[in-house]
Amino acid sequence: MTATEFIETLALLKDQKELNKADQFFKGNDGVTKSFGVKFGDVFTTASEFSEMPLAEINQLLDSDFYEVRMGAVSIMDFQARSKKTSEDQKKALFDLYLNRHDRLNNWDFVDRAARSVIGEYLLDKPRDILYWLSYSGSPWEKRTAIVSTHAFIRKNEVEDTFAIAEILVHDQNEFVNKAVGSWIREAGKKDIKKLHHFLSTYVKTMPAFTFSYASEKLDPELKLYYKELRKSK
Repeated sequence: MTATEFIETLALLKDQKELNKADQFFKGNDGVTKSFGVKFGDVFTTASEFSEMPLAEINQLLDSDFYEVRMGAVSIMDFQARSKKTSEDQKKALFDLYLNRHDRLNNWDFVDRAARSVIGEYLLDKPRDILYWLSYSGSPWEKRTAIVSTHAFIRKNEVEDTFAIAEILVHDQNEFVNKAVGSWIREAGKKDIKKLHHFLSTYVKTMPAFTFSYASEKLDPELKLYYKELRKSK
């Protein structure tokens, strides 16, 4: 299973209607990313078929300027990380590849596709310092990885890191960081509503609008109104 074979397979699935995909969904600013013209469903199906691709070949896919090819790469990484057949050494290699090539994972959906499985699940029984380091990065995508990776912990009823990283990022200026912070404190709040209320009470007046909107999305209407009124009083 090679990178060339993967790209050749994707080429058979091109759809002219998909050629503006990068313009629609790619929010990075590298100046080179462009659409390959393949539906995401076809990208994910092809990635599943190539899910045993060696890391060296995945690395080659990450070199591509095509949006869907890089999405295929992170999808293969996600499939491997979630597979029960994947060894601990291979999971470590996937973890390292993700972090070492984060410059190529420069969009919100690349992060959301693989951060939980490749980064978060690998760290379940390990120190999590790397997530705090990423939260201070100059890259919004690395910051997004820091918070999205904690979804793996939330699923195990561990919410401390989610709220701690959210505190670091709560006043970030990037909307894709704001949305991720709001989304994941909302999810963590489903496990510990008191921590969510404490976070909102502390930062509701100063957090960006996107963060508040996502964080408060599932609150009871009366409580949501209460926090909205607090925001108005700032």
